[in-house]
Amino acid sequence: MAPNRLRRPVLAVTSAAVLALGVGLGAPLAANTEVKPPSVDLTRTDPGYADLVEAVMPAVVGVRTERAPASDEMAQQSPFGPRGGDMEEFMRRFFGENGPRIPGMPPGAEQGPQIGMGSGFVIDPSGYVVTNNHVVEGADDITVILNEGEELPGKLIGRDPSTDLALIKVEPKSPLPFVNFGNSDDVRVGDRVLAIGSPFGLGSTVTSGIVSARSRDIGSGPYDDFLQIDAAINRGNSGGPTFNLKGEVVGVNTAIFSPSGGSVGIGFAIPAAAARDIIADLRDDGKVERGWLGVTIQRVTDELADGLGLPNAEGALVSNVSPDGPAAAAGVERGDVILRFNDQTIGQMRELPRVVARVAPGTEGNLTVWRNGQEQNLSVNVGQMPDQNQQVAAADQSEEAGPRLGLALAPLSPDARQSLGLAADVHGVLVEDVDPNGPAAEQGIQPGDLIREVAREPVTEPSEVISAVRQAAERGDKSLLMLLSRDGQDRFVAVRLTAT
Repeated sequence: MAPNRLRRPVLAVTSAAVLALGVGLGAPLAANTEVKPPSVDLTRTDPGYADLVEAVMPAVVGVRTERAPASDEMAQQSPFGPRGGDMEEFMRRFFGENGPRIPGMPPGAEQGPQIGMGSGFVIDPSGYVVTNNHVVEGADDITVILNEGEELPGKLIGRDPSTDLALIKVEPKSPLPFVNFGNSDDVRVGDRVLAIGSPFGLGSTVTSGIVSARSRDIGSGPYDDFLQIDAAINRGNSGGPTFNLKGEVVGVNTAIFSPSGGSVGIGFAIPAAAARDIIADLRDDGKVERGWLGVTIQRVTDELADGLGLPNAEGALVSNVSPDGPAAAAGVERGDVILRFNDQTIGQMRELPRVVARVAPGTEGNLTVWRNGQEQNLSVNVGQMPDQNQQVAAADQSEEAGPRLGLALAPLSPDARQSLGLAADVHGVLVEDVDPNGPAAEQGIQPGDLIREVAREPVTEPSEVISAVRQAAERGDKSLLMLLSRDGQDRFVAVRLTAT
């Protein structure tokens, strides 16, 4: 196992994460059940957090899930989840072979149901509870444990794997205390926050800290935009709410960075602003509709920017366009760099999927792209994401290029075309060998790759690649832009040109 990794806090098989939406989710059953912030202004004085915790704690819940192991996997199961999994390793490291078991699972119950524990909170007095998708995914039974200990069966309303959010419904005998989302856009680095949840199945646990950073991308998906907090987050806290000092939910605890499995003060929470629309969509019809362009994009490095004639390394480089997608209909071409969408600047590649996803399908949008050394404006009719689990593909090219290309090239023979499974209309130059110490290798080019374009021009013969390299060097270009194809996927790379 790698010494450092991002972990979604998990007890046994899963752990829960919860994000609440008290705004715009329906009229409350009883106004007096809404959690009110304490009368003392905690932003101006420092009397401790007891009043705040007392106010919001009743709305925080535990989420327990059960999964029946498949018959062919039974022999590999343990009370800590799959044999050899992260939780088993963690429990044995800290408690030994005869350490504590998961609540409700006796020793030796390896073939019994898999139990998962997490956290959540109520967003509406009628019984709507938000949690993480990874908490409830694949669960056969869901139980919501209220703060005072009452257990209620939970029904899954909907889940969104792309943002790791899910919505559960319980049927309470009386209206439940609930909390509201705050405006996470107003959260500043250094603001104090509280995290509440059920670490290791221990309910109603409070930790405090500050917001350490904003807009963190932890590589979990195309919509990453996390708050980083240093309040202690452990397995089982996942999905517990992060509160500001007004008693508003500003984030949902969903992952930690840890070398050991325990908290080291680096936790990540989904901002309330990002979760609000997702939860509303799930409540509406159990699914999330996202805007979609139909492009594959990659990051614009300094080398790529130079090869494209861009003044700065910004935007999202289009490496492929779906033939029947909205972008194709709008005239977007491979090699375009999307600089703005609806007047919002795309400073980094990862911003584009989030911006487009928030637009309702069928909406007219405006794209500003960089093409052939100048900006062009295009009108696009935003489509609907074909699959909820589909993610906008992003190829991240960040290696430093070296002083030479280091490539051995060959024409694309019929035998090579057949072995690569290429269609008859696909043309290019085959990479036969790569110098492991050359810049092409550093850029990730491998034997078997197909060079389809050089400097935005199609190539079919090695001589055309050589000629393009020579012309680029004569012009004084610092890098050479290439379009590569591998396993049916296209991507751009820029190899720096220097004297040999």
